[in-house]
Amino acid sequence: MSGRARRMTLPSIHGRKDPIHKPATKPVSDPAHGAAFIFIHGLDDDAEGLENVADQFQNNDKLSWMHWFIPNAVEDNELGMTAWYRPSALKPFAPSRPELEDPEDEEGLLKSSAYVESLIDACVRKGIPPNRIVLGGFSQGCALSLLTDLTSKKYSGRLAGIVGLCGYLPLVDGMRLQHLRAKADLPPTHGDVPVFLARGGQDKLIPKRIWTQTLKGLDALGLNDPEVHEYEGAGHTIHGAMMKDMCAFLERVVPKLED
Repeated sequence: MSGRARRMTLPSIHGRKDPIHKPATKPVSDPAHGAAFIFIHGLDDDAEGLENVADQFQNNDKLSWMHWFIPNAVEDNELGMTAWYRPSALKPFAPSRPELEDPEDEEGLLKSSAYVESLIDACVRKGIPPNRIVLGGFSQGCALSLLTDLTSKKYSGRLAGIVGLCGYLPLVDGMRLQHLRAKADLPPTHGDVPVFLARGGQDKLIPKRIWTQTLKGLDALGLNDPEVHEYEGAGHTIHGAMMKDMCAFLERVVPKLED
């Protein structure tokens, strides 16, 4: 199959920079034997900020059969930065008056989740099945990945795996995620999609309380056995040990198939 025939047609939206697509360095003839990783950046960043991660994998001949798709958030004019949704305070201690806390930006989260779903659609149209597509991200990208996997009517429970780096589970308070699943006609608990979660032990932006809350929230939704890594001394950043562990996870959930 020619390179032209393999080219992905990704959604192009006015006001949003197109995703970076880094094709597989050793593409397979059958797209169903390939794989895709949709890798989502964090707050006040863009796709170029994560491109070097894909470059390191490809330059070291890791997962050469896998396409990388790195989408871009839009500029929030009020915040003066790119954002997938309006951030809310992630405090290290539980608030004494939870009712006074700013609500999470559910509308922004769901809008961005729908955009991510359109990227999965594009991969599926090109013959990559959902069980060969990994969704993941850093910080806000982690939150968006977990939310999409848990609430997508099309793809919840069907993807190859979820990667969450230095992030958290949004909308975990109350029963909001359960309500969103019910609205999408999804069962009360999630399936067996493998999940990789990693956090720096000194991460001040995602406090330990929020990390613990995330693990409890995932457990309540049936994701009770994620692969969890916490790196002592590391902060809110992607580093070598984290990438090594992520690589092992990716090789396990989307292994090379005979072409």
